[in-house]
Amino acid sequence: MRLTLYTDYSLRVLLYLGIKGSDRLSTIQEIAENYSISKNHLMKVTHDLGQLGLIETIRGRSGGIRLNVKPEEINIGQVVRHTEEDFHLVECFSPENNLCKLSPACQLKYALNEALMAYLQVLDRYTLADFLISKEEMFQLLGMEQV
Repeated sequence: MRLTLYTDYSLRVLLYLGIKGSDRLSTIQEIAENYSISKNHLMKVTHDLGQLGLIETIRGRSGGIRLNVKPEEINIGQVVRHTEEDFHLVECFSPENNLCKLSPACQLKYALNEALMAYLQVLDRYTLADFLISKEEMFQLLGMEQV
């Protein structure tokens, strides 16, 4: 199972905002620079995270973004489900694109589906707060100032 860059960036934005804390605003530019990733990619990610209600976006000259929900309330499994386009691990998971001749009799799809469900169940056990335990080290790694 491989997550898309979109999901990766979504999780990174949430981590960054969680590290910084809900009382401090961040900018997309700041996050892009700290992670060395495209600002344009992050603009769509942050827009969608705002639509999900996970982050608050504040417009204007002194605006920015911050978490809108406590880290303990952000379920990682749910974030992954919302940010991944699909979970078609193999062709037969997508009925409209399935050209596999073995599909009607193949049992492999059941094992792969079971593995996918187990993967998501593991992610469901975690919240953003679980990954903010070493905040001080993360501050240093990102070159951020602690307030």
